Amino acid sequence: MTTRATAETTAATTASTASTGAHAPSPALAIAAHGLRKTYGDRTVLDGIDLAVPGGSVFSLLGPNGAGKTTAVKILSTLVSPDPASGEIRVGGFDLAAEPQAVRAAIGVTGQFSAIDGLLTGEENMLLMADLHHLPRSEGRRAAAELLERFDLVEAAGKAALGYSGGMRRRLDIAMTLIGRPRIIFLDEPTTGLDPRSRHNMWGFVRELVAEDVTVFLTTQYLEEADQLSDRIAVLSDGRIAAEGSADELKRLVPGGHVRVRFDDPVAYRTAAAALREAGTDDEALSLRVPGDGSQHELRSLLDRLDSAGVEADELTVHTPDLDDVFFALTGGDDQHTTRSREAHR
Repeated sequence: MTTRATAETTAATTASTASTGAHAPSPALAIAAHGLRKTYGDRTVLDGIDLAVPGGSVFSLLGPNGAGKTTAVKILSTLVSPDPASGEIRVGGFDLAAEPQAVRAAIGVTGQFSAIDGLLTGEENMLLMADLHHLPRSEGRRAAAELLERFDLVEAAGKAALGYSGGMRRRLDIAMTLIGRPRIIFLDEPTTGLDPRSRHNMWGFVRELVAEDVTVFLTTQYLEEADQLSDRIAVLSDGRIAAEGSADELKRLVPGGHVRVRFDDPVAYRTAAAALREAGTDDEALSLRVPGDGSQHELRSLLDRLDSAGVEADELTVHTPDLDDVFFALTGGDDQHTTRSREAHR
């Protein structure tokens, strides 16, 4: 998947839209898909999934390698056709089947592999994209200059992109995607291979885009990334959506949440243990492990029970499952996707 591959059709569509006076609506849902299916021979990659992505939000699609994340991106960005049995799919308010060029005019795509021409300078890559979008020369130069500055590439703009670092190439890739001012951006594993500093910088760029009411559809190898950025997350498993919700909602699906209550006074510890019989005990650390999801209601109830027992905790901490735990529970085991996520925490 490449940004340049979509740019040519996007540019043609932009000109067509301008000539007809048609304008994309501003739908509450930037992306809406019902019963999305894709099969290759006897292999089902997407088995009738539903997607609903509100405008101006970050939506993350997680799943094991080969789960169909990139296939979903390719379908929604018009690069691959869904199966005929799929239901209606709308992107940017347009019907994917009936108005594919209008969809292309509304979106930008940054794929797993760079669309940069390494023999061109950063500025030349940007101006090439402006030409493919049929921007007037002055407007294209202005847009390129603004984006190069925004992505901290001004000093490198005159150098061949072949010598750029991984982080610089990724920033240029996204800058090239933005030159057409898309309202919906697909980022397919945008930070894979980047160092932690470059990854955090990329997160900042994504947040800036959303602040400008751009919708971001993200696939990622890093569960922490989805946790940090996403308004909603869907987990793909065996071609189906295994679960969907905010990061906090997904974490509550997995057992193991608890509140750790620690005491300095052994007497208070024993009194609390007697009052909270469901709690696990750690006599050496003078701490109790009380099962729960850490909600405000449960914490209030716990504190009321401690008050009734006449004891006061010296430390109270809430522990909830993380997205790694959610991923294990929903997809049935470890794989390279989750391994990379855990490595990123080290």
